[in-house]
Amino acid sequence: MKKPALNSLVWYKGHPALVTELDEKIIINAVMGKTTEIIKVREKDIELVHPGPVKDLTGLIVQSASLQSEGLRDAWELIESGGVPVTLKELAELVYGDFTPQSAWAARLLLADELYFTGTVDAISAKSASEISAAEEKRQSKEKEGHDREAFLERLRSGTVDAKEDGRFLQDVEALACGKTDKSRTMKELGRTETPAEAHRLLLECGFWNKYINPYPRRYGSSFHSGIVFGTSEAALAEPPSFLLTRRDLTHLQAFAIDSPWSNDPDDAISLEIINGRRILYVHVADPASEITNGSPVDLFARERGTTLYLPESTRLMLSEEILSRFVLGIKGTADRALTFKIHLDENSTIEEAEIFPSILNVTRLSYEEADKLIDESLVELMKLAEANLERRLNAGGVNIALPEVHISVKNNNVAIQPIVPWQSADMVRECMLLAGEGAALWASRRQLPFPYITQETGDLPAKPLPGFAGSCQLRRCMRPRSVSAKPGYHWGLGLDGYSQVTSPLRRYTDLLAHQQIYACLYKEAGVSGIKPLNEENLLFSLAAGDAAAQAAIQTERASRSHWIAVYLDELLASKTGAELIWDAVVTEKRANGAGIIIPGLGLETQCGGSFNLNDTIKVRLKSVRIPELEMNFVSV
Repeated sequence: MKKPALNSLVWYKGHPALVTELDEKIIINAVMGKTTEIIKVREKDIELVHPGPVKDLTGLIVQSASLQSEGLRDAWELIESGGVPVTLKELAELVYGDFTPQSAWAARLLLADELYFTGTVDAISAKSASEISAAEEKRQSKEKEGHDREAFLERLRSGTVDAKEDGRFLQDVEALACGKTDKSRTMKELGRTETPAEAHRLLLECGFWNKYINPYPRRYGSSFHSGIVFGTSEAALAEPPSFLLTRRDLTHLQAFAIDSPWSNDPDDAISLEIINGRRILYVHVADPASEITNGSPVDLFARERGTTLYLPESTRLMLSEEILSRFVLGIKGTADRALTFKIHLDENSTIEEAEIFPSILNVTRLSYEEADKLIDESLVELMKLAEANLERRLNAGGVNIALPEVHISVKNNNVAIQPIVPWQSADMVRECMLLAGEGAALWASRRQLPFPYITQETGDLPAKPLPGFAGSCQLRRCMRPRSVSAKPGYHWGLGLDGYSQVTSPLRRYTDLLAHQQIYACLYKEAGVSGIKPLNEENLLFSLAAGDAAAQAAIQTERASRSHWIAVYLDELLASKTGAELIWDAVVTEKRANGAGIIIPGLGLETQCGGSFNLNDTIKVRLKSVRIPELEMNFVSV
């Protein structure tokens, strides 16, 4: 390539430029879109197009664009048949008849276009006919796509989108709404904020989504690998390993599995013995760890999910239905296999000794309502034990938070919200499960076994906690995040020196991992070779993976519940009036702009304007709902 001279025409990053000074560095005057810039460049940064002299770049651009290129096809045929590369000067002469700054620039644009020609300004070759045909077809397709997209954007602005035909253009919006990306070309072109909530709103507005689509499982990474069809499992249980321990026969005990009527996976049961005035609590827990070993395909699958995900519309199981059917308690119609936690209690309800062993027993399943009817009969001593344990924990500094809860279910897009009755038996089961977790932690720590302990740092409690719902919300604000560790530690909220979750191995991976460690320790104590507990490092690795997945599931559950409450309220707002839009609410917090409230009938915590006293019961009316933002606005009446 020849060196540029003063006033010569050069190519600079696709723009025309005029050389105005030649020194150690070359100074050019470049037309960059609608502006002209003076730039210092190196010789290798520019490319000589025409030696000049050129005076008016703007006029040159206009004149170049007006040149007729009737000779283009003939020039291509000549160069292609000759098989010898030509220079930019020769290309300009073949196509436009002479070599002027205008024709040189037009020829350079032909080369940059790469439809007919390829190469450099010193060696330009013709593309083959097949290459040109393919490129033209591609350009036509791209041009059509551009026209189609413009038409789509116009339909989107006017609210006439065809959800089926325009779906391909909305994929980036859907990806943003589902949290798979933080960018959306469509949202940007519409001038809308690129956020998941705004993308969700657009999808609702244009009819591509309806309000019954719940984006949160995908947004928080809790959907299935193969889609969002809940209830299937990609991991099946292989042939179980030989069981090398003897199960203790507990069929003489009365064992009760007590749960909500909508629960389909009961995994714990309780029994009580009183011997010489001393109480012995048995907590029998489903026994998948007897067949699911750490590192097996099923174990890794469960670790990746972390927990069973309970959504109002469906359930995503941590383990498959086939596996659950082998281990659930009280519904098989045969004797149940369990891992039993035998807790010996003194007169102060303190654990004296904890035993853990595999067992076989007969479990009777009860709902909380059925169990409450037996509180004064066969369950009376268990209830006394639970009340004593709660008192012990509170005296040790634990806290008890009691807030109204609801059960939300969705079938065929019909949302039902049912307040959960605060059954006495539910409190009884909770205290028994806490005793099992405390006993397991004691058992593991005495053996210096790396174990999934749950700890919580002490929070800053008020000197005199408030009563009622306001007090429970106050205490909850004092709570510190719980931690999972391989070493025992204090759990402030529970008032326990040591604690681990061990009563839901079918639903929580940390519980399954705890059972695997227990079994490995039992095998070791029984002299079975080849099976060892995980060391601390490997245990922490499994814990971290399972806990991270479980936290994502918790986020999903919370957001999904709010989504379906918003859908429920949106439907009411559209179809109901008057008293049907009014609820009782309790004031839980005073705020600068009003009050924090809880609506027991909805299990919803929100806010409204007005000045009230804490724990006041007030009436609130639904004012508006914004489903994408999960905003439900109420006013006092």
